[in-house]
Amino acid sequence: MIFTKRLRDRVRRGEIAFRVFIWVLPDVTAGHRYGMEEGVIQVDSVLPVNLADVTAELARESGFKGVVDLLKVAKHGRGENAYLVRFHYVPPRTKR
Repeated sequence: MIFTKRLRDRVRRGEIAFRVFIWVLPDVTAGHRYGMEEGVIQVDSVLPVNLADVTAELARESGFKGVVDLLKVAKHGRGENAYLVRFHYVPPRTKR
């Protein structure tokens, strides 16, 4: 999972815990972990959603200014299917 630079600190702090992606098929799987600059993202769920269900409030809660801002970043390749991905950040282990 890739996050724009402007979202990464908020993801690490736990302020953002879900995001809408537009893919052909889901690129992530619930229960799997995906690397981030530091730590990993643990995917909790991947749910198909209708684009009509993407509200301004949902866009803001996922770190965007609004729906248009979210949709500019959400689309990947030829994707036409929207997915709501819930996740949490897992910090790197500290060395003893």
